[in-house]
Amino acid sequence: MKKIERAILQVVAATGISSVVVQLITIREFLAQFQGNEFIIALILFCWLTLGGIGTLLARQVAQRMRASVNALGILSFLLATLAPVQILAIRFLRDFFFIHGTSVGFYQTLAYIGLLITPYCLLLGYVLPYSLFVLRHEIPDYPGARIYITDNLGDVTGGALFAFILVFWATPLQAVLIANIPLMVATYLLYMPRPTPGAIILAVAATGAMAFGIVWEKQSLVPSEGRLVHYQESRYGRISVHQDQEQYTLFKDNLPVFSSQNIAAAEEAIHYPLSQLLKARRTLLISGEGGIMAEIEKYHPETVDYVELDPKIAAVQFQFNLMQPIDGLNVIHEDGRAHLKQTTARYDAIILNLPEPDTFQVNRFYTDQFFRLAQTHLNPEGILSFSMQGFDNYLAEAQRQKLSSLHNTAARHFKHILLLPGQRIFFLCRNAPIDWDIPALLEHRNIHTRYIRGYYYGNVTRERVDQLNALMDPQAPINRDESPRLIKIMFSQWFDKFATSPVAFMLVIATVSLVYVARMTRAEYVLFSTGFMTMGSEILVIFAFQIFFGYIYFQIGLIVTVFLAGLLPGAWIGQKQIRHLKATLITADGILISLTAVLIIMVMTLGDRLPAPSYLIFGFLVSLACGFQFPVALQLEGAGAGAVTRTFSADLIGAAGGTLITSVVLIPHLGILWAAAALIALKLSSLVILGGGHADNES
Repeated sequence: MKKIERAILQVVAATGISSVVVQLITIREFLAQFQGNEFIIALILFCWLTLGGIGTLLARQVAQRMRASVNALGILSFLLATLAPVQILAIRFLRDFFFIHGTSVGFYQTLAYIGLLITPYCLLLGYVLPYSLFVLRHEIPDYPGARIYITDNLGDVTGGALFAFILVFWATPLQAVLIANIPLMVATYLLYMPRPTPGAIILAVAATGAMAFGIVWEKQSLVPSEGRLVHYQESRYGRISVHQDQEQYTLFKDNLPVFSSQNIAAAEEAIHYPLSQLLKARRTLLISGEGGIMAEIEKYHPETVDYVELDPKIAAVQFQFNLMQPIDGLNVIHEDGRAHLKQTTARYDAIILNLPEPDTFQVNRFYTDQFFRLAQTHLNPEGILSFSMQGFDNYLAEAQRQKLSSLHNTAARHFKHILLLPGQRIFFLCRNAPIDWDIPALLEHRNIHTRYIRGYYYGNVTRERVDQLNALMDPQAPINRDESPRLIKIMFSQWFDKFATSPVAFMLVIATVSLVYVARMTRAEYVLFSTGFMTMGSEILVIFAFQIFFGYIYFQIGLIVTVFLAGLLPGAWIGQKQIRHLKATLITADGILISLTAVLIIMVMTLGDRLPAPSYLIFGFLVSLACGFQFPVALQLEGAGAGAVTRTFSADLIGAAGGTLITSVVLIPHLGILWAAAALIALKLSSLVILGGGHADNES
């Protein structure tokens, strides 16, 4: 009997290792497909948890109709390992099948695409965990469900650590899938020992073949539909690829073109608009760049050019394909641009941002009140800050006007003069000295030759258009801050407006289904539902806070997920010992969760971006500790039968799914980090009220 128990627990732990690595790689793959949009993380986690909860409920229905068996568990586990590489390849190959190549995708289409591709794996994953318990209970009728929960969590933490500390540095995605699934295939094969059946051997070979095929097709799966792939590598910060189309090379990061070898107009605008305003441009800071930008800045004979590029692999590729040319005085700094400004004592004549639209928290952090204050303190008295937004042709849409107005008002808190120059890109020039709009005249006076500006500037930029654009700015538009990212709310609204859709209908459906589901719960199930909601809501808060304050979530996502899993194991172990005063124990854990979130609010309010990264990780660990502590207690309160196991697992998963979606799509964009955390506290207070209003404990 002990041998069967050990073999099944090995499968459970190995499933945890495999599933977490596959989840993290799936997140990275979708981030690469959708240009690093953090909302994708929330949509993936929402679908993953919801489908897992549905799979758990299905396991109970099936177990009631047929006997759970070791043989069936082995088949399901081999199938789970086989689906992992298939899912990753499907994400890569099918995007252009469902959507027109090169086009942006709306919220509902994105959600449907994610849900469709991960449904088989997630349903099966949610099914396998309780099914493992049913197999054990067929052999050992009173086998404790909490032990399965703890074993699964041990595998989850191991998988998260494996990814965060090893695989993200040394393995490509499909290599990581193979490595993470080896323990699962070995543990599953051992289920059949000492006499493996022919079916087990065939399934093991099929799973191995699927993963080997994935590795062979790793690079082929990334070949573009136009041009040819001349370079590909995975970085801890994202996916880097270079496409060649005739004589032009384009560098892509997460499928988003960031550098081109023949974009002369963009390079000239980025450099000459700000630097033409200066008598001398001795020292310039470039945060990211553009192809050909160094050739333009060299015309000003600078003494020093600090070029900040977070990812050293991107910088190396830029020079390798001549997208960036070395010039005298060039210093390449491999650091986050905002972190560099916080640490350096240097003062610059110009700070030039070459960044995309602030449609992610990672980019938005360069357009907030805190950043503009930081930039102003590192400029010389007549220094200039420059950045750009998407332009318009004839009509400035209201959402775009509000975005530009918010930026204008935020920058104006720290610079006396703000000038917006219209065109395909709207350039912001921010300075404490007067700004001259007539760029060609300034360049001619300095005898600096240009191709695009000299020939086309007056056709796109006139005094009348400049005055008209600047007059359209709304002085009442809200300030964009780190903890209250107004631009993200506007960009999120633009995402829906672009496709003539609204999130309201979707959220109403989710709210209605949730209310029906909650109405049928017991008090203990509601505690786990609200705890799952708060735990995943807190995880989303930490993920977005990392983007806002540190700016490198692609690298840190594995570490954050691992930390939020790590506390579940000791928490569940401690909770398993609490066999008396069950309701009082749950109330205590709820109080701890509320207190932790309140402390986080106070720390963010008082310290902001000065709060060190480990603080968020410690917070995540303590939240998961309280969550893990509650699960076995609630399970014991429910009676610990087969029905109780599936109901509590499902309540936890579905609550977590709701917390992921509501926090990311509603609370943070509309309320900001601090009020989103306050809303999570309010939900947990409702759990306290429900627990406190119940009858006496089940004290056994």
